[in-house]
Amino acid sequence: MLKSPPAELVRKDKRFSELGLRAEDYVDREPVIALLLKHPELMQRPIVIRGKRAIIARPGEKVLELL
Repeated sequence: MLKSPPAELVRKDKRFSELGLRAEDYVDREPVIALLLKHPELMQRPIVIRGKRAIIARPGEKVLELL
């Protein structure tokens, strides 16, 4: 449902760095899924779904894309 690449689902914040992770290791779908299952706190949110479309609503103004 998301048009953005899987890597955009991962928050690359302080926690990401604390875990010693590298962004280039989390580009493809499978590694992103495995990472988010192990560390759900790294998932970008909120994700807003309308019909058959979804967006990562960050910043909040992106919600307007669905309206």
